[in-house]
Amino acid sequence: MTISSTTVKNSYSGNGTLDTFNYTFKIFADADIQVIIRNTAGAETVKTLTTHYTVTGAGAANGGTIIFTSGNIPTATETVVLR
Repeated sequence: MTISSTTVKNSYSGNGTLDTFNYTFKIFADADIQVIIRNTAGAETVKTLTTHYTVTGAGAANGGTIIFTSGNIPTATETVVLR
């Protein structure tokens, strides 16, 4: 019997400049992904589609990208969690 695994979460460190982050799993619609910002204290904030970020690649087997909107780019003290 073969056991397969699927990645359903990606995490990245912010740097205050980078606005685009890859997700490596398939979603069927832009709203199927949850974008979370975690601060150094571990507090998490769920971001809002089109207000804080946009999505590319919905429907693609290999995933796509999250692009943060102006003023919402993660800082060097924040972690981006995509699930």
